[in-house]
Amino acid sequence: MKDFLIAPSILSADFARLGEDTVKALQAGGDVVHFDVMDNHYVPNLTMGPNICQSLHKYLRDAGIDKPIDVHLMAMPVDSLIPQFAQAGATYITFHPEASLHVDRSLQLIKEHGCKAGLVFTPATPLSYLDYVMDKLDVILLMSVNPGFGGQSFIPSTLDKLRQVRQRIDASGYAIRLEIDGGVKVDNIGEIAAAGADMFVAGSAIFGQPDYRAVIDKMRSELAKATHA
Repeated sequence: MKDFLIAPSILSADFARLGEDTVKALQAGGDVVHFDVMDNHYVPNLTMGPNICQSLHKYLRDAGIDKPIDVHLMAMPVDSLIPQFAQAGATYITFHPEASLHVDRSLQLIKEHGCKAGLVFTPATPLSYLDYVMDKLDVILLMSVNPGFGGQSFIPSTLDKLRQVRQRIDASGYAIRLEIDGGVKVDNIGEIAAAGADMFVAGSAIFGQPDYRAVIDKMRSELAKATHA
């Protein structure tokens, strides 16, 4: 089966038991911790900063869990935050091109701090931002909802955008992850995978259910079907 990664989004976790709930999702089969940073400026919500990332990173390591932390910056400016999250334990750092004055420089900054770098595209962000930076990317994240809140419904036109980005990645020859975030559930993850995604952020679809493992297992089953279709 293709190397698919499922990334539980802790924006939907129980914040009073964040470490415990995150461990539970990872032990249930999650591959990556998706960590949403919102600044109530670039997006209309306020979430978690580097100190929480650092505490969570330590909590996971103390629990014997060595899973990547995928920091999605919905904040601006980004350059001052990049070193802080790198030092706090981030593995991936992604940002929105509209939030950086110099996209190439921001990507280089992420790499210089030892992290994997990525760009994030909202539903209306043009893919032309990719034209000159494919060689600096480890991941491309497409948002299938408008950023700012969890629990939104998947925007179907994102499937066409996924196919376009998959073509760009395949043509580039670079090993770039294609991540999707927003409204990913058991009943649509197969279709999303068929369109080209290989990394799936799921928040309320996992944390909103009583049995995290049952949900993740069902997602894996749908991904297997998509692979063999």
